[in-house]
Amino acid sequence: MIEMTPTTDVEGPVAKAIEQQTTKLPSDLFLWAAAGTMAASLVLQRTNRRESGLFLGQLVPSLLILGLYNKLVKVAGSDRPDQENREMVTS
Repeated sequence: MIEMTPTTDVEGPVAKAIEQQTTKLPSDLFLWAAAGTMAASLVLQRTNRRESGLFLGQLVPSLLILGLYNKLVKVAGSDRPDQENREMVTS
């Protein structure tokens, strides 16, 4: 069995700033954006604007990955170990 040990790496200020801003967005925003993009892509494909439809269709996986990142930051963001360490020190 592989043992997971917590790391003591600290995120930089840029990563923390990005995480603070991303956690303000609702997680389902990215899901709805991806669904809307798929619908728009389908409409463009059906109206003989194939290249534009393909371009929009390629955005869907990126939106879903951003939604996944957003969810991961909310559940296990880099600030979690810092908060746990502060609680241990003050206890």
